[in-house]
Amino acid sequence: MKLARILLLAALSTLTITACTPQLKVTTDYDRKADFSKYKTFSLYVPEEKNETISQLNRSRIESAVKAEMVKKGLQEASSNPDVLVNVVTIIKNEQQVTANTNYYGYGGYYRPYGWGGGMASGYTTYNVTDYKDGSLIVEVVDANTKSLVWEGIGNQEIDKPMENPDQQIQGIVAKIMAGYPPGVATATKK
Repeated sequence: MKLARILLLAALSTLTITACTPQLKVTTDYDRKADFSKYKTFSLYVPEEKNETISQLNRSRIESAVKAEMVKKGLQEASSNPDVLVNVVTIIKNEQQVTANTNYYGYGGYYRPYGWGGGMASGYTTYNVTDYKDGSLIVEVVDANTKSLVWEGIGNQEIDKPMENPDQQIQGIVAKIMAGYPPGVATATKK
């Protein structure tokens, strides 16, 4: 019986910790007319003008993870004449969240014997302002011949602290974002 209680408490604490960590929100979109079966090679697109919002170490980790995912999808990296170009964009913005808590009943609450009764006149509102960083990682796949965007995956997450294991965490984030590439394959192979 004690073991069952300990296991239940451990499970509840794990759920609580998991629920408190910001979750990665992933959205994808693609060109419904594109024939993804014709894409066999890729190359990373490196813009001439870089507007970096992340460190070079993390940029390298992201690029390595994207290359690994493209290879897992059956494409080969090509230095010349690739079928698709893969562009990686990172955006980090400082954001604020404001929450309000209104106490209409004053000290002790409405039904407690030591309260103020109705208490409407003694109500008050407190405001909490929380600063946080909002991070987005965008992976764009562009047809190299037509120069048109054929697939886009966006991962968005509140960044509340530095990563403990950036190599592993960035690889996991990129894998989640690219799970929908090419379109239709990920949903057909999931069981």
